[in-house]
Amino acid sequence: MGTQPAVTGRRGTMTGEVTTGRTDLSDLLRTRKEELGASYRDLEAACVDPKDPKAGPLWRRGTLETLIKGGSIKPPSFPQLRALEAGFRVPLRLIQDAAGAQFFGIDTVREDDDADIAAFVHDYRGMNAEDQAWVRAIIQARRNVEKP
Repeated sequence: MGTQPAVTGRRGTMTGEVTTGRTDLSDLLRTRKEELGASYRDLEAACVDPKDPKAGPLWRRGTLETLIKGGSIKPPSFPQLRALEAGFRVPLRLIQDAAGAQFFGIDTVREDDDADIAAFVHDYRGMNAEDQAWVRAIIQARRNVEKP
């Protein structure tokens, strides 16, 4: 196997913001905002955790704008991810995958035949083809073990 990339994430000492240099979640939300034709205020109002609607919107307009424009924010909590799912009408799995990549450099590698089988791999996209094939082989082997 080839060498593994260094961890690039940095956490700000005062703010809790994480920098990986990736914009997966920002890109997903920006594209979806354009598709919806929604304003930041519309999205703020819509970003409510469906499991706790009484809490109200979990994202402020300014924070959404910073996130969508690729700025640095604190990693979102799980209720905030559910609120993004509701507000942007994007499957939670896609929101989670994009957030993991952007904030922690973790790529989700899914089995081609079964999207429920996944591996979470630091910087999978940065691996060479041989190492990526090795990860996929592990996923396939695990899938074969679980078959009755």
